[in-house]
Amino acid sequence: MPSAIFSLVVIPALCLIPILALAGPMLFRAVGALLGFYLRRKTDGRLSHILELTEQDEKKWREGRRSSGSSTGKDDEWEKVDTYAVGTSGNGDKGEADWDGIVGFFHPFCNAGGGGERVLWAAIRATQQRWPKAKCVVYTGDHDVNKDAILFRVKNRFNIHLHPPTVNFLYLTTRHWVLASTWPRFTLAGQSFGSLIMAWDAFSLLVPDIFVDTMGYAFALGLSKFLFPEIPTAAYVHYPTISTDMLESLDPTSTVGTQGVNAGQGTGTRGKAKKLYWQLFAKVYSHVGASADVVMTNSSWTMGHIQKLWGPLRKTSRPIAVVYPPVAVSELGQEVEVSAESEKKREKVLLYIAQFRPEKNHQLILQAFAEFVKKSKSQAAKEAKLVLVGSVRDDSDSKRVYKLRLLVNELHIKDRVEFHLDASWPEILEWLRRASVGVNGMWNEHFGIGVVEYQAAGLVSVVHDSGGPKMDIVVEVEGGFTGFHATTSSEFAEGFEKALSLEDPLEVRLRARESAKRFTEEEFARRWVREMEPVVGLRELRLTMEKRRV
Repeated sequence: MPSAIFSLVVIPALCLIPILALAGPMLFRAVGALLGFYLRRKTDGRLSHILELTEQDEKKWREGRRSSGSSTGKDDEWEKVDTYAVGTSGNGDKGEADWDGIVGFFHPFCNAGGGGERVLWAAIRATQQRWPKAKCVVYTGDHDVNKDAILFRVKNRFNIHLHPPTVNFLYLTTRHWVLASTWPRFTLAGQSFGSLIMAWDAFSLLVPDIFVDTMGYAFALGLSKFLFPEIPTAAYVHYPTISTDMLESLDPTSTVGTQGVNAGQGTGTRGKAKKLYWQLFAKVYSHVGASADVVMTNSSWTMGHIQKLWGPLRKTSRPIAVVYPPVAVSELGQEVEVSAESEKKREKVLLYIAQFRPEKNHQLILQAFAEFVKKSKSQAAKEAKLVLVGSVRDDSDSKRVYKLRLLVNELHIKDRVEFHLDASWPEILEWLRRASVGVNGMWNEHFGIGVVEYQAAGLVSVVHDSGGPKMDIVVEVEGGFTGFHATTSSEFAEGFEKALSLEDPLEVRLRARESAKRFTEEEFARRWVREMEPVVGLRELRLTMEKRRV
């Protein structure tokens, strides 16, 4: 659809959705059904093409494997349907293994290569293993790469091997609508509205049998239910777009009024207007998110906030589940030794691996480290070094690093702090081998993949006393601690002292590594399949009911 027609027709139509909702449920459902019928008819040709293409690719793949004489190897890993990826019941209401429907994964930035993308590809692999005949379609805005290039990056970046014939990509032309730069004002509402436009774009390309959002675009889930009530939807939520903590942080007198990038901004006329805007947005966000049939969250912290927002409005009795994201725990276990011998090579290094973004709170860690080395008289403090490893995305990140370097000079710790920008994975592995302590200073980190990596590498963690690191990761294992929690710079300094002065650090490192096993790729696959089986079963049930009506 040409962009001019799109702007003149689709955008006004999407704006009418809330007006229709107010006009009455029957009219609302009737308009949604009519638009849904139009999209189905429009995409019938592409559906047939994808099914035909999948069959051809499957045949070529099988022939290629036979001609090469290969029946085993890395590229066949998708076929190893281990017990972790197979449903235990096998009955129809949970989805049989021969189900051959189309699962649409809504992930417009699928080639980004971050933790969210690891979740996407691990989810697709688990889906392929549980339902080998299913077709996985990814809606993406990455026009600069084709299918082969994307799957090659998946294999090399995440060591995840997918079955190519049953993975297809459909390219969105509207991704710019969800960029923060498109909405310099009212960013939350603007990006959410942009996700509606992008979701319409996706359904204009293909209407799937199951729609799964893996990036947190709750409004896309709402649009799916409006257009196609019969299509089951699932959401994997990495973090709530808005949370009760965010709302409370605007109040400078609240317990979290000093935390986050918007701390204490709810005063005055402008502040009160912002608070009202956030409250209204939270209500709409709650309604669209509650429409999902199955909801998975990446941590107990995220689950708690989603439960508060979406839970009261959900029409299903199925609970919101925690499905921890997959972390390369096994790889780190192989690459980083944790033993009495490796303990001799550890240095008094505090390692903070994080992008140089405002919410990562590098400033707090620098202030805490300065306080630690200046006030502590211990041998650990005399030898300690802070190493900051992280990626720089743009000019704003570069300026932030420059300001952090200035702060290091002002705190007189220049000779004790190192910056390593855009470090390669081998470099990161080397620091994980050398360091003794892993640090995380972000308030309300939603999960904390980096903290799990610290544990898998045997580091003793000192993390912010909030979010996923507090509730899920740095917890007691078999009655013993695996790290320390802190909030203020003084508490972090105290945590550094304790972590670097342990009588038996190896015991804690081994306990931390054991703790990290809860977050393996295999455990993610088990939980993913457990949550998706009812979605497939629901789709089969609704199809059966439709056939009976006909």
